[in-house]
Amino acid sequence: MTETPESSSIPALQTTCCIIGGGPAGIMLGFLLARSGIEVVVLEKHKDFFRDFRGDTIHPSTLELMHELGLLESFLALPHSELSHLAASFGGQTFPIADLTHLPTHAKFIAFMPQWDFLNFLASQAAQLPTFKLLLEHEVTGLIEQKGRILGVHVTTPTGPIAVRANLTVACDGRGSISRSAAHLRVIDRGAPIDVLWFRLSHRSDDPENALGNFNFGAGLILINRNDYFQCGFIIAKDSFTTQIQPAGLEAFRNSLVRLVPFLAASVHELQSWDQLKLLSVQVNRLERWHMPGLLCIGDAAHAMSPVGGIGINLAIQDAVAAANILAIPLRKPLVTEFTLAHVQSRRELPTRITQAVQIAAHRFLISFLGKPGPIKPPLPLRLLSPHPFFRRLVARFIGMGVRPEHIAPSEHP
Repeated sequence: MTETPESSSIPALQTTCCIIGGGPAGIMLGFLLARSGIEVVVLEKHKDFFRDFRGDTIHPSTLELMHELGLLESFLALPHSELSHLAASFGGQTFPIADLTHLPTHAKFIAFMPQWDFLNFLASQAAQLPTFKLLLEHEVTGLIEQKGRILGVHVTTPTGPIAVRANLTVACDGRGSISRSAAHLRVIDRGAPIDVLWFRLSHRSDDPENALGNFNFGAGLILINRNDYFQCGFIIAKDSFTTQIQPAGLEAFRNSLVRLVPFLAASVHELQSWDQLKLLSVQVNRLERWHMPGLLCIGDAAHAMSPVGGIGINLAIQDAVAAANILAIPLRKPLVTEFTLAHVQSRRELPTRITQAVQIAAHRFLISFLGKPGPIKPPLPLRLLSPHPFFRRLVARFIGMGVRPEHIAPSEHP
């Protein structure tokens, strides 16, 4: 952490709110604050949003926010696929687990859309607002601190270093957040016994449309239908990729996929190198304190989520909406107090804790059979509950809307 303001020789940019990270939380927060007339600068270290194997599941809670913004119709005009019923295969038997058609939302389905399309759409809407500025290829390297208060950030750009000074800095820079590390905010690590291997395989016209979750023979495979290909998530025991899977060879890995999901036999040959797979080291953690004077963390910077349920992106967006609702008026004052920042944490901490508790329970189930030979037996609770509509609606409510869904506050200019 930098202890003094930047040198006078370094160019400085002044804004009301500086947002670190152009992911779902950062772009949504910037958009909503700019709607309220707040000057916002969003700093994104990459030159664009194109990065594969990121959260692609846009849940009904997020789609409802798009409706409240008057953007749902134009948003859904983008290429995507929709799923209103979720099912999973355990030991070769398929069980319905969620029915989203009864949710009290305008869009009663999950939309599967590449995250870069979602971010480009939001950024294009925000760019129409005069107080919104998105700066690409601007990488934050440290915080500017004076007398215990964060005054902004140091940034590396293609043309040299600059400083961005702000009344409030919001960290939306993910689970590897440089901001929370520099601020020495304490992380509570809940642990995660699984990792995920992400890759893609072609989707053929005769492949099942709803083959989302597949669990058998000591393995789990998630298939996200992106129309012309599947985004595949192969669930493995923590740290087993380099110790077990790679040593066994690529052919053995391909065979395990076909054994688990037989219709993949037509496309599994597309995996010719380990370089086609990306390892996600799963984390489940949260900050004990999401803020310090002049700094707030939200999204994965405040709470890293497991990919279980595809909830992470939507929880981050809910954080952004809550933060925008709470901060819009205080940001018009010279300083945002820690009381206001604590209000954001208190609003979003309970949903985070409950969601992580459910994910941890799911991890315990997964680790109970991962890596073990032979077919698995479908869990008794699922066999008993799956036939009942109430159970499927309850699961749909949790996955589709989450705990304490947020709503867009009316845009108020001073």
